[in-house]
Amino acid sequence: MRERAVSGHPDSPGRTPGATLPSVTEREDTTKESTEARPAPSGPGDDTAASLGDYRATFYAARVAMAVLNRDGLVLAANPAFGELVGTDPAELVAATAADLTDLGADPRGWTAYREVLCGRSDRMRCTRRLKHPEGHSVWVEVTVEPLTPEPLSGEERLLLSVADISDRHDLLARLRHLQMHDPVTRLPNRALFFERLAAALETASFAPSGTGRIGLCYLDLDGFKAVNDTLGHRVGDRLLSAVAQRLTRCAEAAEDRGPGRGGYLVARLGGDEFALLVEDSTGTDQLAELAQSVLDALQRPFDLAGQRLSVSASIGVVERTATGTTATGLMQAADTTLYWAKEDGKARWTLFDPERNAHRMTRQALSSTLRPAVDRGEFTLEYQPLVGLGDGRAQGVEALVRWRHPQFGTLSPNRFIALAEENGAIVELGRWVLERACYQARAWQLAHPGEPLFVSVNVAVRQVWDSDLVADVAGILAETGLPPELLQLELTESAVMGSAGRPLQALQALSDMGVRIAIDDFGTGYSNLAYLSRLPVSVLKLDGSFVRGFRSQEHPNPADEMIVEALVALAHRLGLTVTAECVESAEQAERLRRIGCDTGQGWLYSRPVAPDRVEALLDAGRHTGA
Repeated sequence: MRERAVSGHPDSPGRTPGATLPSVTEREDTTKESTEARPAPSGPGDDTAASLGDYRATFYAARVAMAVLNRDGLVLAANPAFGELVGTDPAELVAATAADLTDLGADPRGWTAYREVLCGRSDRMRCTRRLKHPEGHSVWVEVTVEPLTPEPLSGEERLLLSVADISDRHDLLARLRHLQMHDPVTRLPNRALFFERLAAALETASFAPSGTGRIGLCYLDLDGFKAVNDTLGHRVGDRLLSAVAQRLTRCAEAAEDRGPGRGGYLVARLGGDEFALLVEDSTGTDQLAELAQSVLDALQRPFDLAGQRLSVSASIGVVERTATGTTATGLMQAADTTLYWAKEDGKARWTLFDPERNAHRMTRQALSSTLRPAVDRGEFTLEYQPLVGLGDGRAQGVEALVRWRHPQFGTLSPNRFIALAEENGAIVELGRWVLERACYQARAWQLAHPGEPLFVSVNVAVRQVWDSDLVADVAGILAETGLPPELLQLELTESAVMGSAGRPLQALQALSDMGVRIAIDDFGTGYSNLAYLSRLPVSVLKLDGSFVRGFRSQEHPNPADEMIVEALVALAHRLGLTVTAECVESAEQAERLRRIGCDTGQGWLYSRPVAPDRVEALLDAGRHTGA
């Protein structure tokens, strides 16, 4: 159907000011008007009359559907094109309600705009409507309503209603929108259309009186899809995505057949190997869990693609909640977080959103983002736990343990933030601060008790060895504080030390040559590669507390733990290493460890981590465990 332009605008070029369109009683024979020659006007009055006749002829001959309305919205005159559009003789349309003829009351916004024009509070309204043609097909039209110049004789105020057929343009725009809003590979709705539908679904579910008022989302990512692209090429990858899309669509159709909701299901490709299944008016988490499991089951079956037999799995994040108070951004953030959990938990599974787990994640994020500024603000402090000789019960050294006095979360132990500091690199700056403060404190104790110096043990993360010049940092701090190198012990975890080569091994060797003691922390929980002990510059083994727990009771001993500890102690001594047992909590444990030759112990039996002044009290009391 050809698109036709709207005519009859009050301000259109060539219109005589003050000209009027015909009233109901002034219809002319349009054929006669348009074919008979008119005599030249002989004066101003005849000029005006001729112009009026021309406009009446144009109105009735126009192929654009037009009607003249009064301020009540009733038809005063309609041209043949308008009658053809609505399937009624124009003469029978007089006094008809224009809004009913053109469906202007279909939506509240359009109806309000129309009433504003009728009342004279607006100069124009324009809207698009889908009308039923008398021949049975639908016609997309653009409806325009605007005021006309008042009738010269009666002064009656009138309006022009024009209806332009825009079916061709609408169809073209619809095709262009479909291309714009759909993924060319899978033919599924793309990210833009998905978010458009999601926003509409949230708005509808929040305010519609019917329906469940809930919304659900399965957000999935194919596991290992990059390997398919890298090894078989993007063409095979695209075929796989298309096949996956078909299976997802069938899963959604099957779910809708089992229990259709008012809003239905939407399957979309959000980009790459990410897909989403939106469930409008969901009925609860069980519905979403069933859908997610059906997707996993469908994707487990191999794909046959042009002679290639491929198997893929997916990780799915599942979110289901009430629509009220939910935003599209918030829902997608929750789905993305849950998808990450599914991958973190082992992939090829679906995971349901857990508010408590998410709160923990948000806390981690808040801590991570404030770690670096916290060092500058002085929010960290050190506590010290004694390392006690099992032979004489005297404190030989202390381990420095960092605490974060967080203004919001209170005092945090290292297990709450050290891993975060290693992830974002803040461990380098924090570790340097800990090393400096611990060395200053150890130097103060040395000056206060010169006869029996106390060494300090500081934990070092492997990232400090890689991302900073640890050797230079240690040398500078020792020089600045005046602490002898033999009073400093650096602890690295077994997993960080074992297998060390290149720069880490060189750094450890340089520190050892400097006189600094190197200790392997939590020994027995990692590689336990004994061959490395003879090649690494290690002075101390710190046995993990899991071995010591087997020494808790004489009535229920664990012979295996004791045999392992005894063998490790003997091996360490043969290699010239000393052994420290962690997590010593009872005198019975301490005695059994002493009997098998363990050198020092650390744990709550002797003291919990305490402030520096409490350590000073231990030293003043003779550095005995009971002090």
